[in-house]
Amino acid sequence: MTLASPSPFPEGLQPTGWLRYFSFSLDHKVIGLQYLVCGFLFYLVGGLLAGVIRTELVSPMADFVSRDTYNEVLTLHGTVMIFLWIVPVVNGGFGNYLIPFYVGARDMAFPRLNAVAFWMIPPAGILLISSYFLAGAAAQSGWTAYPPLSLTTPAAGQVVWILSVLLLGGSSIFGAVNFIATVLKLRRPGLKLMQLPMYCWAMLGTSLLVVLSTPVLAGVLILLSFDIIAHTGFFNPSMGGNVVVYQHLFWFYSHPAVYIMVLPAFGLVSEILPVHARKPLFGYTTMVYSIMAIVFLGLIVWAHHMFTSGTPPWMRLFFTIATSFIAVPTGIKFFNWIATLWGGKIALNSAMLFSCGFILNFVFGGITGITLAQVPFDIHVHDTYYVVGHFHYIVYGGTVFVIFASLYHWYPKFTGRMLNEDLGRLHFVLTLIGFQLCFLPQHWLGLNGMPRRVAEYDPAFTTLNQVSSVGALIMAISTVPLLINVVLTAIRGPLAGDNPWNALTPEWLTSSPPPVENWVGEAPLVTEPYGYGTAAKTQP
Repeated sequence: MTLASPSPFPEGLQPTGWLRYFSFSLDHKVIGLQYLVCGFLFYLVGGLLAGVIRTELVSPMADFVSRDTYNEVLTLHGTVMIFLWIVPVVNGGFGNYLIPFYVGARDMAFPRLNAVAFWMIPPAGILLISSYFLAGAAAQSGWTAYPPLSLTTPAAGQVVWILSVLLLGGSSIFGAVNFIATVLKLRRPGLKLMQLPMYCWAMLGTSLLVVLSTPVLAGVLILLSFDIIAHTGFFNPSMGGNVVVYQHLFWFYSHPAVYIMVLPAFGLVSEILPVHARKPLFGYTTMVYSIMAIVFLGLIVWAHHMFTSGTPPWMRLFFTIATSFIAVPTGIKFFNWIATLWGGKIALNSAMLFSCGFILNFVFGGITGITLAQVPFDIHVHDTYYVVGHFHYIVYGGTVFVIFASLYHWYPKFTGRMLNEDLGRLHFVLTLIGFQLCFLPQHWLGLNGMPRRVAEYDPAFTTLNQVSSVGALIMAISTVPLLINVVLTAIRGPLAGDNPWNALTPEWLTSSPPPVENWVGEAPLVTEPYGYGTAAKTQP
């Protein structure tokens, strides 16, 4: 079953060219690119905020910005990077562009809902950032908004923060429902579930997590807004409220949120590695089951974030074991990626380099994650920079590296032109060096007791903080060759042809860029998307 996208514009008045990307288009490819460009703009904003944080931490005293401003910048940085950069890009961006191709559809199941989901993001982002200029000041309680801190900081900024996150959560739920319906209901006749590209499974698992966990976050934030605006007492200890209940409900969403960011990255890198290693994806079936195992386990491990909040011993034991078990399906995927590369004809282009960087970073982040699942160690490093380092190895070293790898891999499909490989390799080298310098020292800082979310610290931590800030500066510089590359090649880059990588997945079996309804004529039936070295089964 396939659907054609209806146009919201009268015949002859449809925007064309670059104007399409500023319109309420229903084309999944336009919406996907809208997500990607919008997300990257917010990435620059989040990066600028990170620069303020790292500049402040060059010296032990709060001499660059005030403590309140530091808290505002810290809150905005975390919220922008998670809710406006990573989640929209790896889900909405690549998901919208690729999923209809992978299931053989002309568009998403609900094109209008798809457009609504995207157009909720820019106003939510503008609202969030504009809160910095409110008379009452922006939110200062971090991206967790823990009460009672969020009840004592300026109310106007905190309420705007909640409203922004609710809009972004609604957008995620709309998108997730659309992905589930598209994968399960719009598959081309003859295409079985176990023949789908791995990214479809990753998006199916991610969408299930979004639908099951995001409403919980929405509910708890609405109750928190009642406490702020109407002075109810759900989480206010002075009125009999319970802050630990807030933490349970918040982490029921926010731990799966890590997998909402990482699972799509797993799917994307599983598409890239076989193409540039010229080998079939190793262990397809085990990778599908691993994704579903991570979805299940991701929903039952939230309380390992709360080992210091008075959790009883039986709860600590259960969540330690459950959290540690996630290493099993994650490890399966890691070994499958290594086995895919093993003996392959590896092309060390920019897409492959960023993919290998992802594997390196994610293994380190996964190991430090296992240490945090152990109660004695977690209590020792709780709320220290060790957690900051681990978190960034997962969400930046994991997800953002894959976003860059995906950009180099699919840019020829987006634009019909090739990115410059020399600039791409320079982008990778600067990003990798800057990333390691920035976040590796933070593990030592945390192990030696430097708390996170502070503008001032013990002078004994100065040197490592300065190394970390130099790394952040190199990461900022690494963005320059990427921007130059994208802008210049979009104007006059070499033509890519329809399938420059000789890939087998369906999006490469049409023109670059693709036509409005993806294919001229019937969509191809691809039953072996990773059949490198074998006779691929593609039917017209």
